[in-house]
Amino acid sequence: MTRVPTTRLPTSSFFFLLCAASVLFSADVTLAMKITSTGPQTLQLAQGDQKTLGCTYTPGPEDVGELDIEWTLVSPDTTQKDNVLLSYSGGTKYFHGDPALMKGVDFAVSDPTQGDASLSIAELTATHTGTYQCKVKKAPGLDMRKITLQIQVRPSVPKCWVEGDEGVGTSVSLHCRSDRGSSPIHYVWRRESGGPIPPIVTQDPFLGELLIANHSVDLAGIYACEVSNAVGKEHCRINLQAIKPPNRAGVIAGIVSGCLLLIIIIIIILLLLFFRCRQQRQRYEKEFSNEIREDVPAPESRPVSRVSSRHSRQAYSQMSQTEHHQAASTSTGYTLPKYDNKYGYIV
Repeated sequence: MTRVPTTRLPTSSFFFLLCAASVLFSADVTLAMKITSTGPQTLQLAQGDQKTLGCTYTPGPEDVGELDIEWTLVSPDTTQKDNVLLSYSGGTKYFHGDPALMKGVDFAVSDPTQGDASLSIAELTATHTGTYQCKVKKAPGLDMRKITLQIQVRPSVPKCWVEGDEGVGTSVSLHCRSDRGSSPIHYVWRRESGGPIPPIVTQDPFLGELLIANHSVDLAGIYACEVSNAVGKEHCRINLQAIKPPNRAGVIAGIVSGCLLLIIIIIIILLLLFFRCRQQRQRYEKEFSNEIREDVPAPESRPVSRVSSRHSRQAYSQMSQTEHHQAASTSTGYTLPKYDNKYGYIV
C-alpha cells in the first residue's frame, strides 16, 4: 500500500502566517490618525438654530508630524474646487470663507490641538446648506469626515378657523394654515375633549382641512391642529360648537305674530296721522277766517279839500238856483236859462 504524504504542517504554517499578518495590519490601522465623531452625516436643521459639527480625533503613536486641520465646503459640482472655510496650521487659526458665510463660524474649542476640531455655527441660515468636510492631518496620519446640512424654516404658528354656521345637521369644516415653513408641511387634527375624532370625519393632511358632513352635538368640543415639518412643529386650537336649530312651529308663530303686530302698529300710526292732519286743518281754517275779519279796514274819513268844497258849494249853489228857477218858471210859466257844465256857462 502506497503512503500518501501529509500536507497538514505546511497548511498550518500558512494559516499561522496569515493570521499574524492580519493582526499586524489591524494594529497599524488602529494606531493611525482616527476621527472618532459619530452620528448621522445628513442633518436637517432649523434656520436660526446653533449647531456644532463634530470632528473629534485621536492621533496614532507614530503620528509625530505637524498638526493640520481644514474645514471645507464641498462643491456640488465635481468639476469645481471645494471652498476652504477654516484651517489650523503651525499653531495659527485662519479664516478663508466668505465673511457673510463665516459670520458666527469658528472652532468649537479655543485649542483644537487637544483632540477636538469640531466646527461651531452660531446661527444657521439658508446659505449654510451644503456638505462640510473635516480633514485632520498629522504626518503620516490622515483622516476625513463629511457632514451634509439641510437648513429649513420652521412652520409658523398656524391660524385655525371654522367655515359654516356650526348648526346641527349642517356641513361644517375646520381649517388650519401656517404662513411660513419649508416643505413638506404636514397637518394633523386632534380632538382634545369628547374622545377621538370618528372615522366619518375626514381630514386632509396637506391642506389642513377637517370636514364634518353632518354636524351633531357629539362632535362639539376643543380641536387642536398640529403643523409640522422636518425641523419643527406648531399648533393652534379652536372650540367647535353645535347650535341646535330652533322650533319651526315657534318660528312660524313668531313671524305671524310679528307681522300682525306690525300691521296694527301701522294702522294706529295712520289713524293718528289722519286725526292730527284733520285737527290741524280745522285749526287753520278757523285761524284764517279770524284773520279775514280782522284784516277788513274801516271806512276812512277823507279830508275835504278846498277844491272839493268849492265844487260842492258851487254844485249846491247851482242846485239851489235850478230849484229856484224851476219854482219861478212853474209859477210864471217862463223857462229860466240853465247852466251848462260842458261849456261852463249858462245856456
